[in-house]
Amino acid sequence: MRGKLITLEGIDGSGKSTVAKKLQENPELRVFEPVFTREPTRGTLTGNAVENAIRSDTDQLAELFLFTADHAEHLAKLVKPALENGKTVISDRYSDSRYAYQGITLKNRLENPLEWVRNLHRGWTVVPDLTILFDIEPEIAVKRCGKRGEQTKFEKIEFLRGVRELFLRLAAEEPDRFIVVDSSGSPEDVEKTVVKKILDFVQRG
Repeated sequence: MRGKLITLEGIDGSGKSTVAKKLQENPELRVFEPVFTREPTRGTLTGNAVENAIRSDTDQLAELFLFTADHAEHLAKLVKPALENGKTVISDRYSDSRYAYQGITLKNRLENPLEWVRNLHRGWTVVPDLTILFDIEPEIAVKRCGKRGEQTKFEKIEFLRGVRELFLRLAAEEPDRFIVVDSSGSPEDVEKTVVKKILDFVQRG
């Protein structure tokens, strides 16, 4: 039986990655031995290329293709094999991050960047079974980023405002797949909410 793919999405500073780390230690989730992963991938040729591009002035289209190449490698080497073995995969960021982030970075290059990027993935990506969207006001998110926000072009209020709008649009288009969680509270409270959503989903089969 094919496993389930659960993805965690949200703008930078939403608390998503903090909670994702906590989930790996959560005893309630350990029962079904999920495979935890992330995009960009870590320690891979493609993942390293993405990390370097994020911190440079790489062309926006080139950056998109690096992200997409890393996604393809991630699918081939980890996600698909785990799902085929019946494992539940939980990924910190996935394809919806590309749709939302590149949907903004490419708005001056393409007529409908969100749809263009989505079309680029059709036919070969694996659509998540459940996506938890960590939603937060960009002003709070940027404060949370602190000095880290000075290191990347993605952590600016106006930019994150646009990304958040696209994430919410994606969630509205697929309400059966997305669960929107208010992530402005403490990491502990958000973790409890997310764990409950994941357990409810997994136990439904």
